Amino acid sequence: MSDYSQIDSASHEEQRDQGSLKLPPPSFSQINDRQQSSQGSSSGPRRGRAIFGLAVFASVFGLIGGIVGAFVERETSLRDANSAETVTQVTSAPVVVASGSDNMADSLILSVATRLANSVVTVISTLGEAGVGGRSVGTGIVLTSNGEILTNAHVVEGATSVVVRFAGETEPRVAKILATDVGNDLGLIKVEATGLVAATFAKPGSVKIGDAVIAIGYALALDGGPTVTSGIVSAMKRTIETESGALNSLIQTDAAISSGNSGGPLVNLKGEVVGINTAVARGDSESAATNIGFSISVDEVLIVIEQLRAQANGVERREGFLGVGLTGREDGGQGAIITDVRAGSPADGAGIVVNDIVLSVDGEPIDGQAGLVAAIRDAVPGQKVKIEISRDGERMTFEATLAARTN
Repeated sequence: MSDYSQIDSASHEEQRDQGSLKLPPPSFSQINDRQQSSQGSSSGPRRGRAIFGLAVFASVFGLIGGIVGAFVERETSLRDANSAETVTQVTSAPVVVASGSDNMADSLILSVATRLANSVVTVISTLGEAGVGGRSVGTGIVLTSNGEILTNAHVVEGATSVVVRFAGETEPRVAKILATDVGNDLGLIKVEATGLVAATFAKPGSVKIGDAVIAIGYALALDGGPTVTSGIVSAMKRTIETESGALNSLIQTDAAISSGNSGGPLVNLKGEVVGINTAVARGDSESAATNIGFSISVDEVLIVIEQLRAQANGVERREGFLGVGLTGREDGGQGAIITDVRAGSPADGAGIVVNDIVLSVDGEPIDGQAGLVAAIRDAVPGQKVKIEISRDGERMTFEATLAARTN
């Protein structure tokens, strides 16, 4: 008989002896005392069998519990999978926003634009009578602290009134046209002012292909401050033909230039003016043009500024004269072909003849007749120029003393 049967029997006997009296269940110490007194020397093997039985019972119970748990989990999963509702767990990742606490240096372009902010102005010209004529909007650059401003001639030419507005100001200032040079597309205007911030111009001859440049101007007359674009010097000494004639010694840049930029500065990363923005190439049905803008180089600008100041003081502007007829080459070669030499002209005196091909003037390459016209126009009467010629395949250099062009 097992230990459990003995314990149960002892309890029944006590209940019978005491009739209806119900005693509390024996304590654990009482049970142990009875087991020890009744079992004597045979308690060791019986205790081992009890432990083994208890272990078997626990194992069976655990196995049953595991089976039941797995079944419940499987049923729950199947029920969720077959449910018509789809439950999506959403985890909200935070949007990363800069703290703004880093005191990083401003970009170089921003620094340059800030430096020029008070030297670049909007130029607004009224053409014809108010309410009848049109309006021209461009850009200007401050030359002196007492109010001299440089812009394009085509911005102010023929204007009946001109006003300028400085950055940060709400009211325009009246400007006076001092002088214009339509051939070089530069004009000098002035406002009554003191203490203006004059721009700094780069040293002539310092601009190179590949230099980083920034174009600043009031593109399309948009609200707010000037438009700032960046690029590089794409080419030098370009010549183009405009409605007003030929422009030579131009800087070509891929910095975006638009209407309203005319007269604004092209500057290097030091904030020095390297050119005055004047034109942009536009595509047509037969050709495409992308980011091809032109600026009058600082080498040319500085010369013309002094000529404009002289004009403003009453000195007549006179252009050089060579005395030749020209045509462009159609064989793909460089230069301009002489088609006529006026008798007694500077060209005639220098020994230039018909069919000579002009390759350069004072070392500046000539690529087409417009380039030669512009080069001679920019010189002054009495100036000696060296003209490189190709004649029957042989290169020669002639020196001519220019005369004054007459209308």
